[in-house]
Formats: sequence, structure tokens, C-alpha cells
Amino acid sequence: MIPLGLLSPGEMGEIVEVRSRPGGCSGPCHGGRGKGDVRVEDMGLRVGNRVEMLNNGGGPVLVKVDESRIAVDRGMAMKIMVRSLQ
Repeated sequence: MIPLGLLSPGEMGEIVEVRSRPGGCSGPCHGGRGKGDVRVEDMGLRVGNRVEMLNNGGGPVLVKVDESRIAVDRGMAMKIMVRSLQ
């Protein structure tokens, strides 16, 4: 299990965990989850979904989820744990 932000371009993974900030949320909470956690799920980055890394440079990462391409902040990408499928 590795952070999404460490996948190489072309590599695929299955999301196994989305880590929240320690201590819960600091702003509006949605069932104990922070606003950022809910936003990630709204983009399709949910446990069990498969992702393909398209671009992993120095800034945000670009991933493919289903038929969508999504740019994810590197900090958030390091909180999304995946199991490599290759």
C-alpha cells in the first residue's frame, strides 16, 4: 500500500484508504469528515475505485478515474492510499 502521489505515470492502483486530518475536521464537518475529504469523494476518489496515474510531476498529479481526468493536489494525493495493480 503506497500513497497515490508515488505512483508512476501509466501505473494503476486501487484506492484502499483516504486518510483524514488528525483530530477530524477544522471547518464544516460532514459526518466527522472534513470538507476536503468529501470533495475527494465527490471527484470519484473513493475506496475501491481504480485509478491510473497520467502525470506525476512536481505539482499536482493528474489521474484517470473511470472516464474522467482529475488533477489532485500533491498533499491530498499523499493521503490517498492505493494498492498497486501492476
